Amino acid sequence: MIPDTSIARQSILRRIRQAQGHGDPAKGSPADLVRRSERDAYLAEHPRGLGPSIGADVVDHFCTQAQRMASTVDRVPSESEVPQAMTRYLVDMDLSLRVAAWPGFSRIDFTTKPADLPALELEFRAPRGDDLVGLGGAFAGIAETGTLMLLSSAQTPASTHLLPETHIALLPVDRIVAHYEDAFALMRAEHAEPPRAMNLVSGPSRTADIEQTLVMGAHGPYRVHIILIG
Repeated sequence: MIPDTSIARQSILRRIRQAQGHGDPAKGSPADLVRRSERDAYLAEHPRGLGPSIGADVVDHFCTQAQRMASTVDRVPSESEVPQAMTRYLVDMDLSLRVAAWPGFSRIDFTTKPADLPALELEFRAPRGDDLVGLGGAFAGIAETGTLMLLSSAQTPASTHLLPETHIALLPVDRIVAHYEDAFALMRAEHAEPPRAMNLVSGPSRTADIEQTLVMGAHGPYRVHIILIG
């Protein structure tokens, strides 16, 4: 019988934490609290470097930089407009209407649509190998490079932005920050500990390793479509 690698991994990590004097990562321990305090003190004592200028409009700069990185960007006034915007994008691009979506997005009504649009087929789960479109979100958008910061969890599986050929990301405009330092500060403020996986996504996957020929979708999606909300 092949052992469950996740169980083995957790066992190894548990022994490492015990050897270092750490407790349950969900509850913290005196050693964890000291470590976090030391981290916060270090960050407070070391001023940030000067980031690149992004101008007065953070959202506009984010859109410009995201498009420079070959993402496409749409904007809707509210979350209720997302289904129509997403369907129009998929129809215009002649893409599959079957979508694997983050479980948390089941709160959105995807059944109401204009008569001229076909119906979406959404399943609120992590993608499988045959899913061509993934609908996820982003913890934050980083304006200086048009980058999405994505944090993994049971409700926000990383496979959504790694496995399907097309990644559609929902991003509220109030989650767009100016610089990378702002995004990491936001993560520290809202999460006591970083998640198991954190990805920074700047446009579709690409490589030019072979004869300097650019190939899209080499290690992930061919397309990244960002729908800004608000």
